[in-house]
Amino acid sequence: MSLKHLILSHKIIPIGPLLATNSIAGNFWPEDSTCLNWLDQQETNSVIYVAFGSFTVFDHTQLQELALGLELSNRPFLLVIRPDINNGENQSFLKEFEERVKSFGKFVQWAPQQRVLNHPSIACFISHCGWNSTMEGTTKGVPFLCWPYFADQLFNQTLICDVWKVGLRLDLIGGIVTREEIMYKIKNLLQDEGFKVRAMELRNLVVNNIKEGGRSSINLNNFVDWIKQ
Repeated sequence: MSLKHLILSHKIIPIGPLLATNSIAGNFWPEDSTCLNWLDQQETNSVIYVAFGSFTVFDHTQLQELALGLELSNRPFLLVIRPDINNGENQSFLKEFEERVKSFGKFVQWAPQQRVLNHPSIACFISHCGWNSTMEGTTKGVPFLCWPYFADQLFNQTLICDVWKVGLRLDLIGGIVTREEIMYKIKNLLQDEGFKVRAMELRNLVVNNIKEGGRSSINLNNFVDWIKQ
Protein backbone atom coordinates (compact mmCIF):
# COMPACT_ATOMS: atom_id res chain seq x y z
CA MET A 1 0.00 0.00 0.00
CA SER A 2 1.37 3.41 -0.98
CA LEU A 3 1.86 6.32 1.43
CA LYS A 4 -1.02 8.11 -0.33
CA HIS A 5 -3.35 5.18 0.37
CA LEU A 6 -2.21 5.01 3.99
CA ILE A 7 -2.96 8.70 4.45
CA LEU A 8 -6.37 8.39 2.80
CA SER A 9 -7.24 5.32 4.87
CA HIS A 10 -6.82 7.38 8.05
CA LYS A 11 -8.99 10.22 6.77
CA ILE A 12 -11.89 8.25 5.30
CA ILE A 13 -14.50 6.95 7.74
CA PRO A 14 -16.85 4.48 6.02
CA ILE A 15 -20.52 4.84 6.98
CA GLY A 16 -23.45 3.04 5.47
CA PRO A 17 -25.06 1.91 3.37
CA LEU A 18 -27.60 4.67 3.91
CA LEU A 19 -30.97 4.13 2.25
CA ALA A 20 -33.81 6.60 1.92
CA THR A 21 -36.52 5.87 4.49
CA ASN A 22 -39.10 7.75 2.41
CA SER A 23 -39.56 5.63 -0.72
CA ILE A 24 -41.55 8.39 -2.43
CA ALA A 25 -38.69 10.88 -2.35
CA GLY A 26 -37.05 11.41 -5.72
CA ASN A 27 -39.48 9.31 -7.77
CA PHE A 28 -40.28 10.47 -11.30
CA TRP A 29 -43.57 8.55 -11.47
CA PRO A 30 -46.19 7.53 -8.86
CA GLU A 31 -45.51 4.14 -7.32
CA ASP A 32 -47.96 1.37 -8.17
CA SER A 33 -48.44 -0.57 -4.94
CA THR A 34 -50.88 -3.04 -6.52
CA CYS A 35 -47.82 -5.12 -7.41
CA LEU A 36 -47.40 -5.91 -3.69
CA ASN A 37 -50.81 -7.58 -3.63
CA TRP A 38 -49.82 -9.53 -6.72
CA LEU A 39 -46.54 -10.58 -5.09
CA ASP A 40 -48.49 -11.86 -2.07
CA GLN A 41 -50.10 -14.42 -4.38
CA GLN A 42 -46.78 -15.79 -5.68
CA GLU A 43 -44.64 -18.57 -4.24
CA THR A 44 -41.57 -17.82 -2.14
CA ASN A 45 -38.41 -17.15 -4.20
CA SER A 46 -40.26 -17.45 -7.50
CA VAL A 47 -40.57 -13.96 -9.02
CA ILE A 48 -38.10 -12.23 -11.34
CA TYR A 49 -38.13 -8.49 -10.64
CA VAL A 50 -37.08 -6.37 -13.64
CA ALA A 51 -36.37 -2.65 -13.34
CA PHE A 52 -33.86 -0.38 -15.06
CA GLY A 53 -34.05 2.90 -13.17
CA SER A 54 -35.09 6.31 -14.42
CA PHE A 55 -33.03 6.78 -17.57
CA THR A 56 -32.34 3.49 -19.38
CA VAL A 57 -34.11 3.36 -22.76
CA PHE A 58 -34.54 0.27 -24.95
CA ASP A 59 -34.99 0.28 -28.68
CA HIS A 60 -37.84 -1.85 -30.01
CA THR A 61 -35.66 -4.87 -30.81
CA GLN A 62 -34.08 -4.97 -27.36
CA LEU A 63 -37.43 -4.57 -25.63
CA GLN A 64 -38.78 -7.50 -27.63
CA GLU A 65 -35.82 -9.68 -26.66
CA LEU A 66 -36.28 -8.79 -22.99
CA ALA A 67 -39.98 -9.61 -23.09
CA LEU A 68 -39.53 -12.87 -24.96
CA GLY A 69 -36.67 -13.92 -22.68
CA LEU A 70 -38.93 -13.45 -19.65
CA GLU A 71 -41.67 -15.42 -21.38
CA LEU A 72 -39.30 -18.26 -22.24
CA SER A 73 -38.11 -18.47 -18.63
CA ASN A 74 -41.63 -19.63 -17.74
CA ARG A 75 -41.40 -17.97 -14.33
CA PRO A 76 -43.56 -15.26 -12.76
CA PHE A 77 -42.11 -11.80 -13.29
CA LEU A 78 -42.73 -8.21 -12.26
CA LEU A 79 -41.67 -5.82 -15.02
CA VAL A 80 -41.32 -2.06 -14.55
CA ILE A 81 -42.05 -0.30 -17.83
CA ARG A 82 -41.86 3.49 -17.54
CA PRO A 83 -44.35 5.62 -19.51
CA ASP A 84 -41.55 7.00 -21.69
CA ILE A 85 -40.72 3.44 -22.84
CA ASN A 86 -44.31 2.33 -23.38
CA ASN A 87 -44.98 4.46 -26.45
CA GLY A 88 -44.77 4.32 -30.24
CA GLU A 89 -44.22 0.83 -31.67
CA ASN A 90 -43.36 -0.42 -28.18
CA GLN A 91 -46.90 0.31 -27.02
CA SER A 92 -48.69 -2.06 -29.37
CA PHE A 93 -46.13 -4.81 -28.78
CA LEU A 94 -46.34 -4.48 -24.98
CA LYS A 95 -50.14 -4.49 -25.05
CA GLU A 96 -50.18 -7.79 -26.95
CA PHE A 97 -47.39 -9.22 -24.81
CA GLU A 98 -49.09 -8.29 -21.54
CA GLU A 99 -52.27 -10.03 -22.66
CA ARG A 100 -50.34 -13.15 -23.61
CA VAL A 101 -48.50 -13.52 -20.30
CA LYS A 102 -51.10 -12.13 -17.91
CA SER A 103 -51.30 -15.45 -16.06
CA PHE A 104 -47.74 -15.07 -14.74
CA GLY A 105 -46.56 -11.53 -15.57
CA LYS A 106 -47.28 -8.24 -13.81
CA PHE A 107 -46.55 -4.83 -15.38
CA VAL A 108 -46.24 -1.49 -13.55
CA GLN A 109 -45.00 1.96 -14.56
CA TRP A 110 -43.08 2.41 -11.31
CA ALA A 111 -42.68 0.16 -8.27
CA PRO A 112 -42.05 0.72 -4.54
CA GLN A 113 -38.68 -0.90 -5.06
CA GLN A 114 -37.45 -1.38 -1.51
CA ARG A 115 -40.73 -3.02 -0.52
CA VAL A 116 -40.67 -5.18 -3.63
CA LEU A 117 -37.10 -6.35 -3.03
CA ASN A 118 -37.96 -7.13 0.59
CA HIS A 119 -40.87 -9.35 -0.44
CA PRO A 120 -40.31 -13.11 0.13
CA SER A 121 -41.58 -13.99 -3.35
CA ILE A 122 -38.66 -12.22 -5.09
CA ALA A 123 -36.08 -14.65 -6.51
CA CYS A 124 -33.76 -12.29 -8.39
CA PHE A 125 -33.37 -8.73 -9.66
CA ILE A 126 -32.63 -7.93 -13.31
CA SER A 127 -31.09 -4.48 -12.92
CA HIS A 128 -29.11 -1.73 -14.62
CA CYS A 129 -26.94 -1.76 -11.47
CA GLY A 130 -27.28 1.89 -10.55
CA TRP A 131 -25.91 2.50 -7.06
CA ASN A 132 -29.33 2.94 -5.42
CA SER A 133 -30.61 -0.31 -6.94
CA THR A 134 -27.36 -2.08 -6.05
CA MET A 135 -27.63 -1.03 -2.41
CA GLU A 136 -31.34 -1.80 -2.22
CA GLY A 137 -30.84 -5.27 -3.69
CA THR A 138 -27.84 -6.22 -1.57
CA THR A 139 -29.42 -5.01 1.68
CA LYS A 140 -32.43 -7.24 0.97
CA GLY A 141 -30.39 -10.35 0.13
CA VAL A 142 -31.49 -10.57 -3.51
CA PRO A 143 -29.28 -12.09 -6.27
CA PHE A 144 -28.73 -10.01 -9.43
CA LEU A 145 -28.71 -10.39 -13.17
CA CYS A 146 -26.65 -7.39 -14.27
CA TRP A 147 -27.48 -5.25 -17.30
CA PRO A 148 -25.43 -2.03 -16.91
CA TYR A 149 -25.26 0.78 -19.45
CA PHE A 150 -22.75 3.45 -18.39
CA ALA A 151 -20.72 5.15 -15.63
CA ASP A 152 -20.74 3.54 -12.18
CA GLN A 153 -23.13 0.81 -13.33
CA LEU A 154 -20.23 -1.07 -14.94
CA PHE A 155 -18.15 -0.87 -11.76
CA ASN A 156 -21.13 -1.95 -9.67
CA GLN A 157 -21.53 -4.97 -11.93
CA THR A 158 -17.95 -5.96 -11.14
CA LEU A 159 -18.67 -5.72 -7.42
CA ILE A 160 -21.83 -7.80 -7.75
CA CYS A 161 -20.40 -10.52 -10.00
CA ASP A 162 -16.67 -10.70 -9.21
CA VAL A 163 -16.25 -9.40 -5.66
CA TRP A 164 -19.45 -10.22 -3.79
CA LYS A 165 -20.39 -13.07 -6.19
CA VAL A 166 -24.12 -12.48 -5.78
CA GLY A 167 -25.01 -12.18 -9.46
CA LEU A 168 -24.31 -12.94 -13.11
CA ARG A 169 -23.69 -10.74 -16.14
CA LEU A 170 -26.11 -10.58 -19.05
CA ASP A 171 -23.78 -10.55 -22.05
CA LEU A 172 -24.32 -8.72 -25.32
CA ILE A 173 -24.47 -10.88 -28.42
CA GLY A 174 -24.37 -8.94 -31.67
CA GLY A 175 -25.01 -5.70 -29.79
CA ILE A 176 -28.08 -6.90 -27.87
CA VAL A 177 -28.96 -9.11 -24.93
CA THR A 178 -30.85 -11.94 -26.64
CA ARG A 179 -33.90 -13.78 -25.36
CA GLU A 180 -31.82 -16.96 -25.16
CA GLU A 181 -29.18 -15.23 -23.03
CA ILE A 182 -31.86 -13.92 -20.66
CA MET A 183 -33.54 -17.32 -20.35
CA TYR A 184 -30.20 -19.12 -19.89
CA LYS A 185 -28.88 -16.75 -17.20
CA ILE A 186 -32.16 -16.78 -15.26
CA LYS A 187 -32.00 -20.58 -15.22
CA ASN A 188 -28.34 -20.62 -14.15
CA LEU A 189 -28.79 -18.05 -11.40
CA LEU A 190 -31.84 -19.66 -9.85
CA GLN A 191 -30.55 -23.22 -10.06
CA ASP A 192 -27.36 -22.34 -8.18
CA GLU A 193 -28.35 -21.90 -4.54
CA GLY A 194 -24.92 -20.43 -3.81
CA PHE A 195 -26.00 -17.05 -5.17
CA LYS A 196 -28.86 -16.79 -2.69
CA VAL A 197 -26.69 -18.01 0.18
CA ARG A 198 -24.00 -15.39 -0.55
CA ALA A 199 -26.64 -12.69 -1.06
CA MET A 200 -28.10 -13.42 2.38
CA GLU A 201 -24.64 -13.48 3.96
CA LEU A 202 -23.97 -10.04 2.44
CA ARG A 203 -27.33 -8.79 3.68
CA ASN A 204 -26.58 -9.99 7.22
CA LEU A 205 -23.16 -8.36 7.11
CA VAL A 206 -24.73 -5.06 6.08
CA VAL A 207 -27.49 -5.23 8.70
CA ASN A 208 -25.01 -5.99 11.46
CA ASN A 209 -22.76 -3.19 10.23
CA ILE A 210 -25.36 -0.43 10.41
CA LYS A 211 -27.27 -1.45 13.53
CA GLU A 212 -26.40 -0.09 17.00
CA GLY A 213 -22.95 -1.36 17.93
CA GLY A 214 -22.00 -2.20 14.36
CA ARG A 215 -18.90 -0.80 12.68
CA SER A 216 -20.78 1.79 10.64
CA SER A 217 -22.82 2.88 13.65
CA ILE A 218 -19.65 3.23 15.74
CA ASN A 219 -17.92 5.23 12.98
CA LEU A 220 -20.88 7.59 12.74
CA ASN A 221 -21.03 8.12 16.49
CA ASN A 222 -17.26 8.69 16.65
CA PHE A 223 -17.54 11.22 13.84
CA VAL A 224 -20.33 13.09 15.64
CA ASP A 225 -18.29 13.08 18.85
CA TRP A 226 -15.28 14.47 16.95
CA ILE A 227 -17.40 17.31 15.55
CA LYS A 228 -18.63 18.20 19.03
CA GLN A 229 -15.10 18.47 20.41
